[in-house]
Amino acid sequence: MTEAPKHHIVYGTLRDFITGEELPDTDDERFRQKIAKFLVENKGYDKQDITPRLRICTEFSGKKVCSRIDFLVKVNGISFMVIRYGPGSIVTRQRSAIAAAKVLNPEYQIPIAVATNGEDAAVMDVFTGKVIGEGFEAIPSKDEATKILKNFKKMTLDEKKRERELRILNAYDVDMCSLYRAKPPGC
Repeated sequence: MTEAPKHHIVYGTLRDFITGEELPDTDDERFRQKIAKFLVENKGYDKQDITPRLRICTEFSGKKVCSRIDFLVKVNGISFMVIRYGPGSIVTRQRSAIAAAKVLNPEYQIPIAVATNGEDAAVMDVFTGKVIGEGFEAIPSKDEATKILKNFKKMTLDEKKRERELRILNAYDVDMCSLYRAKPPGC
């Protein structure tokens, strides 16, 4: 079982909707499970299309950070969307979600990034950095994703740009890690 960060109230355990894994039952995990169910039940993704709990680990200026990617959504084997959850304002999470989508897959940038607090969502075009939709209903369905991917051209980042995006991800998430006396896993 995955260990809960020390700053969370743990109500017991719950079963992960996607994997069936036993997880600590926290308020944050309840939101993540709600998002996973929404993707399957409302947006038409199969559980096999969704990979939960990925990490991107970075170290800059002596600060090691493992950033959480709550969900990677694939369509026909192509990484299509990254979803990052965090409580509070989603505006403050938008740039780090874009950075994660740019670097998670070393072969190409993932075209869609979503920042969410579990109650609202911002859907972003990774290539332009612009918000293209707001709210959970704006998250592309599997059918919409299939149409988007018909015109998708895989684009990689050169090493300099990739490092810049990793630095952005590190900077956004290092502050979260420094907020807690008992550091969450990955901090």
